[in-house]
Amino acid sequence: MEKTSVTLQDIREAAQRIQPYIRHTPLLREQSMDKTLGCQVYLKPEMLQITGAFKLRGALSKILSLTPDEMKKGIITSSSGNHGQSCAFIGQMLGIHTTVVVPEDAPIIKIENARAMGANVITWNRKYVERMKKVREEIAEHGYILVHPYEDYTVMAGQGTIGLEIMEDLPDVDTVLVPIGGGGLISGISTAIKALKPNVRVIGVQAAACGAYYVSRQNGYPSEVTPRPTVADGLTAIRVSQFTYPIIEKYVDDIVVAEEEDIKEAVRVVAREAKLVAEPSACVGIAVLLSGRVKTRPDEKVCSVLTSGNWDIHMIGKLLKGEHVEGVL
Repeated sequence: MEKTSVTLQDIREAAQRIQPYIRHTPLLREQSMDKTLGCQVYLKPEMLQITGAFKLRGALSKILSLTPDEMKKGIITSSSGNHGQSCAFIGQMLGIHTTVVVPEDAPIIKIENARAMGANVITWNRKYVERMKKVREEIAEHGYILVHPYEDYTVMAGQGTIGLEIMEDLPDVDTVLVPIGGGGLISGISTAIKALKPNVRVIGVQAAACGAYYVSRQNGYPSEVTPRPTVADGLTAIRVSQFTYPIIEKYVDDIVVAEEEDIKEAVRVVAREAKLVAEPSACVGIAVLLSGRVKTRPDEKVCSVLTSGNWDIHMIGKLLKGEHVEGVL
């Protein structure tokens, strides 16, 4: 029977499946950030994951669930970078032919890392719809198995293991901030957290330049947005997913947006105070605390999921120095 959602049991099974291959990333108490952000700050640094991003969890959950015959066919994905790198890493580890279709303007480090791990990298149009057309063409020609970055409940279950770890390491957490791109991460995390402790506040954060889930929440129905350039290149979905949208509407308490200058400042704050290099997409939770868009109490325990750290080091350097950095569409 085909799955229609993700459950706590799915997430627990995914945790067992992927445990030998991932890091249980630490939950960092960053007291130096409390005064600036107005709460008790905890960081979940997924840039310390083996591939530098949380995406390894979901990709592993999916690929390890394939049959041997499916693995022999090879896998394919469309990715802005981090999911593609994770698929490439797993393909190299398990001996599976891997193809990754990435935007032509994806950060060079993400493309180079995937190629270094043996993946066939195809650079294509930045528009998600165009890249997925290319993926479908490749599947039709070669018979590859699709490992979608978020429209897959087994992938969501893998991402949801972050929620299990947060609740294990900080059972009395009050609020969890999660970036939203396609919505797979927050779907998994919110499912886990709300099943274990329903009164924990789960807030999704998008870049204001590309806030389809935010606009949909405001409108009360699935909506599409016209994107503007953003430094948060991993959060550029312009429409909501039919897979993730119902889960987000069910479990996520609020959705807010982060402005570009706040995102850039958040990268600097994380580097300066926590000594972590996080890419802009990872820092939107910190950005909305800085801007006051999310209201908190000084004694409130707030965990911000820092999703990744795979960004061009030259661009990170410019951003940290306060120099101009162009966003992408």
